Amino acid sequence: MTRFLLTLSLTALFAIASVARAEYRVETVAEGLEHPWSLAFLPDGRMLVTERPGRLRVIENGQLREAPVEGVPPVLDAQQSGLLEVLPAPDFAETGTLFLSYVHGDRRANHTRLARARFDGERLHDVQPIFTTMPAKSGAVHGGGRLLLLSDGTLLMSMGDGFFFREESQKLDSHIGTVVRINTDGSVPEDNPFVGRADVLPEIYSYGHRHIQALVYDPATQRIYSHEHGPRGGDELNVLQPGGNYGWPLVSEGRDYSRALITPFTRMPGMIDPLLVWTPSIAPAGMALYDGDLFPQWRGDLFVAALAEKTIRRVSMSEDGTPGEQEIMLADLGERMRDVRVGPDGALYVLTDEEDGRLLRIVPR
Repeated sequence: MTRFLLTLSLTALFAIASVARAEYRVETVAEGLEHPWSLAFLPDGRMLVTERPGRLRVIENGQLREAPVEGVPPVLDAQQSGLLEVLPAPDFAETGTLFLSYVHGDRRANHTRLARARFDGERLHDVQPIFTTMPAKSGAVHGGGRLLLLSDGTLLMSMGDGFFFREESQKLDSHIGTVVRINTDGSVPEDNPFVGRADVLPEIYSYGHRHIQALVYDPATQRIYSHEHGPRGGDELNVLQPGGNYGWPLVSEGRDYSRALITPFTRMPGMIDPLLVWTPSIAPAGMALYDGDLFPQWRGDLFVAALAEKTIRRVSMSEDGTPGEQEIMLADLGERMRDVRVGPDGALYVLTDEEDGRLLRIVPR
């Protein structure tokens, strides 16, 4: 099933405006974070932040705890690799269970790995890897690592194409360039789309991806949204479908970094078209679906953190899931935006991907 395609270029097909600062103000919650990557909220009000070099940090009572959490597994700390997502289990209040994604190995051979652990407030215990992508890849970029818990109790994890291995994204005997779906103990759900096929890795949920950097579930439409980096242009917003092929590298709106044509095709039968394409590239990172109460006018809209553009983009979404007007936020800060989340208080929280990164809080003025 193809999707309605909106292509954004310098001659925009729909309006892009800057959200007036009269509508909101920005507070700094914490600073001094080294390339923070992911943010999670705990039931007691504490927040967890991953730092790409391999540290898990705690923010409590509005203060960044000086000492990192002990017991984090070793990571490959290089370029885009390191400690990636932290995700509390739904029963965290009772069990202290966390999930961590990270890049494991070295530059010559590494994997994106998912581990389960127990957090007692000070350190991690019983750290157990439950899933490791195969095969190994070399290099330290495009490792994916975004996580999403679904309402049925299963877990999605994204895997990038490793940059140098784009052809793997069309192979079903490789996790490279896919989204995988597993149970929280690492086993394979019986209703995964390729279960029972001897020539396919059973964890694969969708494939043909370049580098997914966000996974978001919308309970109102029961859609799973993802976005992924294009090369020079061609960033995509997609709706994930089980068993779907999203085309990379056989179809793309982007060109290679040398400006060479990657493929002459932007659509192909049997491959799912994106909802939205950004050209030139904004380098989308985190994404959140706003469901809070502080900004009722934003409810149901998507917020996309952009690394290259150094902004947050609000993508207004209609009830049928069609993207509409986009608005640009935080362009005046000039910082790479890595993650955006909706807090329990209804505020937007943003991580800036800098050596001296910050956690920001957006609230009504």
